[in-house]
Amino acid sequence: MKVAKTADWRDGVAFDVPMSVAELVPGEPSRCFVCGTDSEPRERAELWAVKHRHPHHHDGYVRFYCREHVPPAPRVTATAPAPAVRRERRPAAQRSAPAVERTRPMCPNCFIEVSAAGLCGVCGWTTD
Repeated sequence: MKVAKTADWRDGVAFDVPMSVAELVPGEPSRCFVCGTDSEPRERAELWAVKHRHPHHHDGYVRFYCREHVPPAPRVTATAPAPAVRRERRPAAQRSAPAVERTRPMCPNCFIEVSAAGLCGVCGWTTD
C-alpha cells in the first residue's frame, strides 16, 4: 500500500520563518501556543505561524504565536567558500590477472556439481 502525500496549506510555509496567519489560512480567531488554551482567542491578523522541524516527520509542524511569543527568524550568515582541495595524482593500481575458473565434475546421476572432495551430496556418487 502506498501512502500518497496530500496538498495542504502547511506545505507552502517555510521552516522557522514567522508568517501572518491571516495571509496563510483565513478563519476564526485562534490561540497562541505559548499562551495556552486558557487565553482568549485572538484575531488571525494578530497571530504568526511558524513551521518547526520534527525529527520523525519531514513535513514538520506549524504552531501559532502571538506577537509577544513569536520566535525570532533564524539568522542567515554568509560562510566562506571551502578551500580548493588539491588532489595528488597516483599511479594506476596494477591489476592482477583474472582468475581462471575451473570446471568441477558433475554427478552423472543427479546432474549437480560435486563437492571439492569429489562426493555427490545427494546420491553419494564419488569421482574415485
